[in-house]
Amino acid sequence: MIDTLRLREEAQSCGISLEQETAEKLDIYARLLVEWNEKMNLTAITAPGEIVTKHFVDSLTAGALLPASGEEPLTLVDVGTGAGFPGVPLALWRPDIRLTLLDSLNKRLVFLETVCRELELPVTLVHARAEEAGRRKDMREHFAVATARAVAALPTLCEYCLPLVRPGGCFIAMKGPSGPEETAASSNALSRLGGKIDEIRQLRLPSACEDTAESEASASRTLILVRKISPTPAAYPRVSAKIAKQPL
Repeated sequence: MIDTLRLREEAQSCGISLEQETAEKLDIYARLLVEWNEKMNLTAITAPGEIVTKHFVDSLTAGALLPASGEEPLTLVDVGTGAGFPGVPLALWRPDIRLTLLDSLNKRLVFLETVCRELELPVTLVHARAEEAGRRKDMREHFAVATARAVAALPTLCEYCLPLVRPGGCFIAMKGPSGPEETAASSNALSRLGGKIDEIRQLRLPSACEDTAESEASASRTLILVRKISPTPAAYPRVSAKIAKQPL
């Protein structure tokens, strides 16, 4: 379905070396995504070229900010994973990742269960809201890395994700061109939740503008690496209504 050579070339242009076997697994993923999207609303992006760039390559860009491989598996939770982005592409690329996919809609997790079974990808699926997961004893400050893509504004996203990350770990927020502005608005949330901005990396998706005549801004991405420098106070995360009404 997808052009695996193009996928590997675009990934390489973003500093990600992708094996052909991994590209072929992503092709299976793309086929399942389009097939299941006819039955449920998983994505508005279904053209093969756009899946390559806007789902797979976009997801893989976060790989540049992941900790290096070590002796132990890298525990990663993908918050508000939706159709599995960026968690599934990252785990296919980095087999040392011990992946948890978290989403509030069970039908998405049913899809992801099928995907991961077809790809022979070990995964833990959690049906819960992020703020609920952050209070669970088996998940709170359990993960080395949390990721989130297109979920919420950064101050809110910090309250969803940082409680799940252990001190010394990190949270990678995947944003569009508004990333720097959202970062500036997050100082209060970061100080309350035990986080600190470690790196902000801006990039442009390789061929998004070429295929769809989009503006330069729509192809711009901002990766924000937040380091967990201290435990999150027990008062956070708050209940969803309070998070929505009074963001940090």
